[in-house]
Amino acid sequence: MNGLTMKGIVLMSGGIDSPVAAYLMANYDLIALHCDNNPYTEGAKQAAAAVTARLEDVLKKEIPFFVAPHGEVLTEFLRVCEAEGRKYTCLFCKRMMFRVGERIALDMGGDFLVTGENLGQVASQTLQNILVTSRAVQIPIVRPVIGLDKLDIISIAETVGTYEISTGKAATCRAVPRYPATRAQLHTVEALEKRLPIERLVSRAAEAAEEAH
Repeated sequence: MNGLTMKGIVLMSGGIDSPVAAYLMANYDLIALHCDNNPYTEGAKQAAAAVTARLEDVLKKEIPFFVAPHGEVLTEFLRVCEAEGRKYTCLFCKRMMFRVGERIALDMGGDFLVTGENLGQVASQTLQNILVTSRAVQIPIVRPVIGLDKLDIISIAETVGTYEISTGKAATCRAVPRYPATRAQLHTVEALEKRLPIERLVSRAAEAAEEAH
């Protein structure tokens, strides 16, 4: 198989980094997937749709945009695990996004996930936490901006025309813990997940994913 015929599922947050990651993978077929954390965030879905449309214009190629509901996932985690696991909320959230992305990749012929993760930029992106989140899935995860300086990422976003969109409706997630785990242990996160109906939550989110434009 020619590598350039492979298809990537871009986890499009609507922030600065994921559109740049998609732009850097422009030689591949891409599908954008936004996991909508409503009611914990507002405006992120619209920003993700807008940056995807901008990338289509810049790259002169179609990038199908899908939205999967993700709020139920966070609600279930907080309901069952908040007392002991509050600091692992973002790690669990990302592991579930990876799982939903993997399920959609299987359904749509995707070969890998693409994320805008940048090493050490936020708590969930420490080296240890990246290991923990990656172990949630079997599909390869490509991280084009992993080692870039933040200013370089911003420069690319400004050149592409996604920066103003990403920052114009900056969304903060109300589920983010005050003190997130920075060096999580895989066995600890997996033990929390055993309390939850992971397969049901993934299936419901993936099956409810809809193309938005």
